[in-house]
Amino acid sequence: MDGIDLAFVRSGLMVFLLLVVSVALHEWGHAFVADLLGADTPRSHGRMTLNPMVHIDLVGTVIFPLVMIFLFRSNFAPYGWGRPVLTNSANFRHRRAYDILATLAGSGANFVLAMLAVVIGAFVVPKQPDFAELLRVLISVNITLGVFNLLPIPPLDGGYILRLLVGMSEETYLSIARWSFLIFFAALYLEPVRVALNLVFNLSYMPFFAVCEWLNPGVAGLLFQ
Repeated sequence: MDGIDLAFVRSGLMVFLLLVVSVALHEWGHAFVADLLGADTPRSHGRMTLNPMVHIDLVGTVIFPLVMIFLFRSNFAPYGWGRPVLTNSANFRHRRAYDILATLAGSGANFVLAMLAVVIGAFVVPKQPDFAELLRVLISVNITLGVFNLLPIPPLDGGYILRLLVGMSEETYLSIARWSFLIFFAALYLEPVRVALNLVFNLSYMPFFAVCEWLNPGVAGLLFQ
């Protein structure tokens, strides 16, 4: 076992498993709200479940996060994506507004789980400190996943919302989506882009940190490191 950092492997597997669960929650959020608003496709496609196997995308949920965690040893909560939830927006009473709500629901589900973890942590961690790492990762993964998917980059949720708001044609949207990820990851080598993204993610943590500080100030340092 020489040369194998068991603590790193354990931590990496925990992050990966929580990411898979959080991706499943994200996609279920899309499906649940779309179904609630009248779309029939999520239910007919079997997406009204929290079973991760239904929502996993091989590249976005498995390969990409594992490479980030174990190859690049990223100290930043990894992000990923699941299989898109297809919705028949023609069934929506208010097509564009409901489409936007269903799209926002994925990140919304992640933010709700992150806040729930904060509330639980504020009361549980003082009595059971061993849960601090698990809850810290759960909070970080879900905030990161929620914010990442809201970036206005096709084919992310934020990019789709941008398309709806500006009236972008599907052909233009798909053309941009074909290359946007490559451009995005190439842009990460630019210092201004990294600074801007770090600012966005850091600001996104503030409401969760504030709630933790309000509930139990002594726990904030354990859940937000």
